[in-house]
Amino acid sequence: MRFRYVPLIAALAWAGWLAAAPGGQEAAKKTQAPAAASPAKKEYVGSDTCAGCHDEIHANFKKNAHTILETNKRRGWQGKACESCHGPGSVHAESTSADDILSPKNMTPAAIDQMCLGCHRNQQTQVGRIQSGHARNSVACTSCHNVHKTGEEASARQFRRAAGVNQNCRQCHMDVWASFQKPHRHPLPEGAMSCTGCHNPHASFLNRNMRLTSGQQPSCFQCHADKRGPFVFEHAPVRNEPCTICHEAHGSANPRMMTRHEAANLCLECHSNIQSPPRATTAGGIAIATHDLRLPRWRNCTACHQKVHGSNVNGAMLR
Repeated sequence: MRFRYVPLIAALAWAGWLAAAPGGQEAAKKTQAPAAASPAKKEYVGSDTCAGCHDEIHANFKKNAHTILETNKRRGWQGKACESCHGPGSVHAESTSADDILSPKNMTPAAIDQMCLGCHRNQQTQVGRIQSGHARNSVACTSCHNVHKTGEEASARQFRRAAGVNQNCRQCHMDVWASFQKPHRHPLPEGAMSCTGCHNPHASFLNRNMRLTSGQQPSCFQCHADKRGPFVFEHAPVRNEPCTICHEAHGSANPRMMTRHEAANLCLECHSNIQSPPRATTAGGIAIATHDLRLPRWRNCTACHQKVHGSNVNGAMLR
């Protein structure tokens, strides 16, 4: 039992001799296990450092709307516009590894949205972005917007022109774009209007991300103000229902973009219980078949009821 501690005592004596001998401390350190190196702290290095490798992107970025971050002191990113999205770049500048910098290519759509909303959350058009249909379907901000490119491919310039907006939207909404090829449609393929004239692609309190006018009404009245009212004699669907119960908003094979080919078929969806007035007679004693839909001449309700959206002078909306 007394010889059990001899190896331990010998080992301690050898370690003490190494520490006391010349150069012994260095030898003792070599015998110890190497300590794990602590990760380098990421710091901001400025956009000029980024330009050393990404000179082409840096040159194009100067023509992009986001370049305002370089000079706007109020936002707190003066001289660090690149790092406002990609994070501190000191470690990446040393290692040149893509793993040491934030890149939307490697981020989830939810993380990209949070990054963009760090600046854009307080803008009116972004209200409810996280709960919008695009966000729920994992459509990130960078799916539509490009913060590096310039010219027609840059989001700031592209979305100033209706044709650029429509081209961007139709990449996903091909079924809607097909509707605009019908004979009766809004002039969207010609670039006279854009998808965002009616829809807010970021979010809306209405179904299908519809925009609201200043009077908190659907955006249809922004162009069709004569149908807006208020009228003395109102047509209830105009006030209480969306325009799409009668019209196909994107395009239709029927005149006036109606959902039915004949006006009577559309009107009878609500007015199927209409009562025909008593048969009046003319001086010659010939009966007038009012509302007799067997006769083609009466199948166009709007031939008489011309003010179907509302009237100020006639309760039957005849004028």
